[in-house]
Amino acid sequence: MLAVNDRSVSILLPVRNAAATLAAALASIRAQVGVDWECVCVDDGSTDATPEILQTFALADRRIRVVRQSARGIVAALQLGLDHCHGNLIARMDADDLMHPWRLACQTRALLADPSLAGVGCRVQLFPEQRVGQGYRRYVAWLDRLLSPEDLARERFRECPLVHPTWVLRREVLLQCSYQEVPWPEDYDLILRLFASGHRLACLPERLHFWRMHPGRTSASHPSYSQMQIAQCKAFHLAQGPLRYSRHYLLWGYGPTARRLMRALACYKKEPIAIVDVHPRRLGARIGRALVVGPHHVDTLPRLPLLVSVANDTARDAIRMFLAHSSRVEGHDWFFTA
Repeated sequence: MLAVNDRSVSILLPVRNAAATLAAALASIRAQVGVDWECVCVDDGSTDATPEILQTFALADRRIRVVRQSARGIVAALQLGLDHCHGNLIARMDADDLMHPWRLACQTRALLADPSLAGVGCRVQLFPEQRVGQGYRRYVAWLDRLLSPEDLARERFRECPLVHPTWVLRREVLLQCSYQEVPWPEDYDLILRLFASGHRLACLPERLHFWRMHPGRTSASHPSYSQMQIAQCKAFHLAQGPLRYSRHYLLWGYGPTARRLMRALACYKKEPIAIVDVHPRRLGARIGRALVVGPHHVDTLPRLPLLVSVANDTARDAIRMFLAHSSRVEGHDWFFTA
């Protein structure tokens, strides 16, 4: 069995033009205690001072190794870096973030203690305070409620339930599922495939990762993170998962978020036969072939997968409470998708 002080953790760090933050990220890696590690840095065609910073750290610490490629993107960098990782556990890290000194030791111990877990994340601290928007605050507040494998699996179609640079995965799991070139976020795609394969993931309750906010962050600027692409990601995995054996489904909500998902699912020939809504002008009408009904008609509808796509926290809480008294089971018969 792996011991915490074995050379068991490979940190996988893709980087492109991150000269402003890279040194701090690498310094936080070098400050890790309680675990033996190596760091594989993949320079994805940087044109700033990133190569020089990587070289300086690699010369100062032989645990840091540098692999270079032309600017081929993050998925190619992750795939290349994984080929150079020797550890039995693969820890993700971004070049603009910081690790708590005990992050890797805590995550390694959690995986050693529970062989049923394929990987673990941890809670995050957003910084710098003045750049933290309300959207990210709401996202992290939601993440903070998701710790157990059951929590994460249940909420997987709402948003990505673990922050990507906090992941530590077992090497064999990552080799089995691997990163793929997709038109939507590669991390959300991978985590949905992990869940679909039956893998269990958890989140540690400690805040062991410092998630830097800045305008150039990939999740804030890359087209693959657009709302439509995220809807396409959800639709692809819903069509292969809960909707695999049914052309039809039930949709709760008809706001912009629900309409995006409905359009995305139509690409896979999936369509709602009923839409649950509270708008008085819609009730009793048809949207396409779907009849619009009020919430109290839910139990009279066919036993098809129910996708709840509303973007308001208060409404989500009320819907969960309402459905808790129905015969439908969350995570099996119905799912939050927003």
